[in-house]
Amino acid sequence: MDRWRDWLKESYGKKLSRLHAWNAWVILLLAITGVVLYVPTIRGDLGALRVVLKQAHIVLGIASVVLIALYLPLIPKHWKQLKTRLKQRWNLAVVLFLLIGWGITGLILWQFHNLPPVWSNVSLVLHDLFTWVGIPYALYHSISRSRWLKTMRSEEQKAARQLLKDKRETAGVAGAETGSGSGEIVAASAMSPQKFVEFLKNAPISRATFLRTVIGLLLVFGVGPYFYRWMKSISDTGGAELDQIYASDANQMQPKPVALAESSPPVGGGLKGEFRIYTVTDIPAFSSDSWQFSISGLVDKPITWNWEQFMQLKRKVQVSDFHCVTGWSVYKVTWEGIPLSELLQMAGVKGAARYAKMYSGDKVYTDCLSLEQVKMEDVMVAVLMDGKPIPNQLGGPVRLIVPKMYAYKSVKWLQAVELIDEEHIGYWEVRGYDNDAWVPGSKLS
Repeated sequence: MDRWRDWLKESYGKKLSRLHAWNAWVILLLAITGVVLYVPTIRGDLGALRVVLKQAHIVLGIASVVLIALYLPLIPKHWKQLKTRLKQRWNLAVVLFLLIGWGITGLILWQFHNLPPVWSNVSLVLHDLFTWVGIPYALYHSISRSRWLKTMRSEEQKAARQLLKDKRETAGVAGAETGSGSGEIVAASAMSPQKFVEFLKNAPISRATFLRTVIGLLLVFGVGPYFYRWMKSISDTGGAELDQIYASDANQMQPKPVALAESSPPVGGGLKGEFRIYTVTDIPAFSSDSWQFSISGLVDKPITWNWEQFMQLKRKVQVSDFHCVTGWSVYKVTWEGIPLSELLQMAGVKGAARYAKMYSGDKVYTDCLSLEQVKMEDVMVAVLMDGKPIPNQLGGPVRLIVPKMYAYKSVKWLQAVELIDEEHIGYWEVRGYDNDAWVPGSKLS
């Protein structure tokens, strides 16, 4: 409370200066944490630290919103002060637009579990777009207004004034000797000091102008190709990007599963959206020579299938949406596989069993569903996606699909299910994620 009173007593100038400094640090930290969370090659190596980093990013985002709220009462006076400084007004408008955009989309992504998935999908794209534009803009703004360049500009202006003084003195001497000076010197001496300084400031040979131009071009050419790839990826609705993933599939599984008629062509019409590839370990690859799938634990008859035996099991086809907890979705995916409840029936579920623990073939990732959740008709052990074998980058050759829950429940590279009597806390749940990951609007059925 005392700090709040001290803040209210601060002068306008000090408030503005403090907010500018605080905001600069918050944006820097937001940029660092955001980029680390965004880049797949980095975030994949973070493991549990990813959750901590995500929480830090959220806290920093809230701090940014608070700073905007503190600045709002100062805007009218600040805007008025910049009446004759159009460039600074433009900069202020751009910065406010980016900060407010980041804040609104960030709040929606933070509260994704209370909102329809489409809100998160749109907000994630816009949040990324603000980041692609905002970080290079902030870098350019920070460097171009750095003390180093300001000192250079000041030195240029000082030199310009000295040059003007020298020219005027030379013109005076020449006029005294000849009665008139040369045309060039007369023109220079006739130009007012301020106009001459402005002329030199805007000259193409200005070092500060040259360096700002170089910095801008470096940012454009450095960030541009990555921004272009990002634009292509968000406009790719299951086309070129997915073809590349299929082409680079490292699994060696023989025989290949033959799609049912409903999967080829896919009854869902083909998936819409882009998968973002996340993993807590290196992406594993599998061979049919060593692959196996097991049902064990509290069952009457533990079962293990090899790949050829697993391919002979009767499969079903379903169309469902795939929602990630980070805000993106892929719609109308046609999955083909075996309902998990049917696999458990083959093994015989004992009365003491309450939960099904899932094991990933990466030997790290685990998760858990209650038997009531397992009995949902759309909980599937999938082997085909849109009529094609699931590539290892997307969790194949076999992965779990739980459409009514966020994707961290849909265990990739699924190889074993163990029935247990007490709830197992999965890999991400231990690290702060909800045990029940219901997508808004879904329910147990």
